[in-house]
Amino acid sequence: QSQVVESGGGLVQTGGSLRLSCEDPGFSLDEFAVGWFRQAPGKEREGVSCIGLGDEDTRYSDSVKGRFTISRDDAKIMVYLQMNNLKPEDTGVYYCAPTGSSCPRLDAIWRFGFSGQGTQVTVSS
Repeated sequence: QSQVVESGGGLVQTGGSLRLSCEDPGFSLDEFAVGWFRQAPGKEREGVSCIGLGDEDTRYSDSVKGRFTISRDDAKIMVYLQMNNLKPEDTGVYYCAPTGSSCPRLDAIWRFGFSGQGTQVTVSS
């Protein structure tokens, strides 16, 4: 049973960086594609990124492309989201979720229903 745990959020200033981590003690994340999505107050959920089973299969939303990098460490069964040059509009709760054998459309990541409690990212201006 999936027990996804997201961590690494925090408060940073505009232009700062954070690295989010995703792990699942009850699941072998190295066997699944994993996606990140975020939810900001008053806004719809937004798919941010996804990484397939092969490291070459990575996807990003236009809003984060060039600033965020998704990666995985299969030895540690972790997935990371390195976020650089953060902007106030990146503020929100970030969730990760295994998405099966491949990445879905970014706007479908949360439909798999396996995300955790999320981690809060706040970017001050």
